Order: sequence, then structure tokens, then C-alpha cells
Amino acid sequence: MKKIVIAVVVLLVVGVGVLFAINGKSHYDPSRYSLEIEPQNKPFGVGSSISFTLPDQFDKAHSLSPDTKRLIFVFTKATGHTFKSYMSDKPASFLDKRKIVAVADISGMPTVIFNTFALPDFRKSSYTLLLIHDKNMAKRLKENRDTKKIVVMSLERGKVTKIDYATDEKSLGKLIEGEKN
Repeated sequence: MKKIVIAVVVLLVVGVGVLFAINGKSHYDPSRYSLEIEPQNKPFGVGSSISFTLPDQFDKAHSLSPDTKRLIFVFTKATGHTFKSYMSDKPASFLDKRKIVAVADISGMPTVIFNTFALPDFRKSSYTLLLIHDKNMAKRLKENRDTKKIVVMSLERGKVTKIDYATDEKSLGKLIEGEKN
């Protein structure tokens, strides 16, 4: 019995080691991505201009288009789950048709957790989800925000015109579908 327990423990240790070796390396290349907020010396908010290039869940780079009408930011696991649940019955074109870009902050997530659990889950989504890997980018975007809520920013040619917050699927739906695009 003792030998079986030791064998199981050894297998677990080896298995965890292999998992970390395979999934513990980040493939994020910060030189490919950027975030610019103007004015730089003021808090990011209404009146600020934003532009960025961020990776999606398939590591494809996306730049903010001037015709984007809204940005949806999720900064926590809970808000991410709320957004995912809201999107679960929406067609793949739902966000694109409304000129909405969804962005998730994963900067605080350990690489092995991201690669092993989160990324495969993100890749099952029918919609594009841009990812913030960089802690400095995340910090700038979180500035003066209630990050425990879903942040919905209205844009006009890259300039923030309004900031709203959603706490659940219903309030998110009102912000997204309540206004005609």
C-alpha cells in the first residue's frame, strides 16, 4: 500500500512538472502590441482618445478601428463570466454588427493557468476577445474605473464620449442593445 501511495505522489509531481514545462511559457510578444491614450498626462476618461493594437484569443493582432462605437472591458474573472454568459446565445457576428470590441484583462493571470485553462476556453467563443497581457496597459485602462463591473465605453472616432457600467447580463444587454447603432 505504501508503494502505491508513493507511486501516485511521484506521478502527480511529475505530471504537474510536465504541465508547468509545457504550459508555463508565455507566447506574448510585447513588441507587437501597443496602447495609446491622449492626453497622456490626464486620467483616462470621457474626452480621452484611445488607440491600441492587442492580440485576440488566437494571437491575431487587432487595432482599434475609427468606426468602433463601443469598447467593453472585463477586468475580473466574475465580470468575464457575466460577459461570457451574456454572449452565449448570441451569433458570431453580434459584436461586429454593432461595432463593439470586447477586451479582457488577463495581466494578473499566471501563464500556466492562462495557457492550460483560460485560453482553451476563450478559443471556444464565437466572438473575438482581445486580451490585455501587459500590466502597465491594464493599469492605465483601469485608472478611475470600477473594475468590479463591466465597463462599457462609447466612442466616436476613437474618442471616449461616455462610460457606463454593467453589473449583470440584463444591464449589459440594455447598454448594448438598448441603443440603435
